[in-house]
Amino acid sequence: MRIRPELEFYARDSLKVARDLLGAHVTSRVAGTDTTIRITEVEAYRGQEDPGSHAYRGETKRTAVMFGPPGHLYVYFTYGMHWCMNVVCGATGTALAVLLRAGEVVSGLEAVRERRVSARSDIDLARGPARLTTALGLDGSANGLNLLSPQATVQITCEADGSGAVRNSQISTGGRVGVSGPGGDGDTYPWRLWITSDPTVSQYRPGKVRRR
Repeated sequence: MRIRPELEFYARDSLKVARDLLGAHVTSRVAGTDTTIRITEVEAYRGQEDPGSHAYRGETKRTAVMFGPPGHLYVYFTYGMHWCMNVVCGATGTALAVLLRAGEVVSGLEAVRERRVSARSDIDLARGPARLTTALGLDGSANGLNLLSPQATVQITCEADGSGAVRNSQISTGGRVGVSGPGGDGDTYPWRLWITSDPTVSQYRPGKVRRR
């Protein structure tokens, strides 16, 4: 049985939330069509103590949602063409978040194929954070969305035990993708988590000069 997590699920450290989001389902309802993706890869970010985070230098108009209450979506635009989505967690004011990096489409496949016409195969439909957001049919209008609201057009569901039901032995950790500078040091910040050997996990690329 799958359940929608309560506030307490999100009001925790981002590393704990990230681990429990692996295997969870994220569902969007767009124009009357439901699409569900099983999360296979995430990255944790820890606000002003994390040089890889958008919130590292404090609150801005762009990052205000991250400093708000947990259980909301932080959706940002990157490289002038892509939207990526994060789940805000931790206490209000801490700007902790988990980036949803990749997943497997489990329902709404035809709708996702129409949104991701450039995908080479179904494995690639949500293999990467921008692809996942596009596959769900989401954009910047989802920024600030309250996942706890019964009317939310985006919902996350976990197993009855409050996790994605992925065993620790099935989870790998490592450096975050595309993060430059100190925050990209995988030894210090091994805050990317993924389901080991899952084919939908995105390809690792070290950071260049751009901070996430």
